[in-house]
Amino acid sequence: MRTKPDLSPETPLDFRDTAVESDHDQISQNIEAVLDFYSREYQKISRSQRVLERISRFLGQPIFLGIILFFVAFWILANVALRQFGMAEFDPKPYFWLQGVVGLGALLTATVVLSKQNRLSKLEEQRAHLDLKVMLLTEQKTAKLINLLEELRRDLPNVRNRHDPEAAELQQSMNPELVRGALNERSERTKK
Repeated sequence: MRTKPDLSPETPLDFRDTAVESDHDQISQNIEAVLDFYSREYQKISRSQRVLERISRFLGQPIFLGIILFFVAFWILANVALRQFGMAEFDPKPYFWLQGVVGLGALLTATVVLSKQNRLSKLEEQRAHLDLKVMLLTEQKTAKLINLLEELRRDLPNVRNRHDPEAAELQQSMNPELVRGALNERSERTKK
């Protein structure tokens, strides 16, 4: 883990500028890595998937609900108007054709939404895997820091040497294979 440099007013100006630039460089690198990840994932999307996602975005807007309601109302009013003028209705009550059109629309909408959700769940799975890796790395770094602090505490002459069982336990880095095994065991128990 990087330590923050002393940026007090007594620190030489050129060192302070270098330290701030270093922090900005690290932040920029992290932002670039995240943006690159999303850019790569976007490039993996097929043309048909992009079309489906544009449709999904439109279907998720309130205007789409208005269009559906307008379409249904127009269909029913057109049938009622035709009956009032003594003409044959194109879809008499109980509006079987309208039910078929609405049912087909619901099926297509569900398919579009599920397609997008499947892609997003794969992306979320990748993110969760990355989060797990980062957490394990952070845990290892934290264990190392505790170890270094405990070593420093033992080496400093003016600090009383004492045994801290909690610090001793936290110095031990977690074994990723044991974590994976425990997760697999727990998932197998929940499946039963």
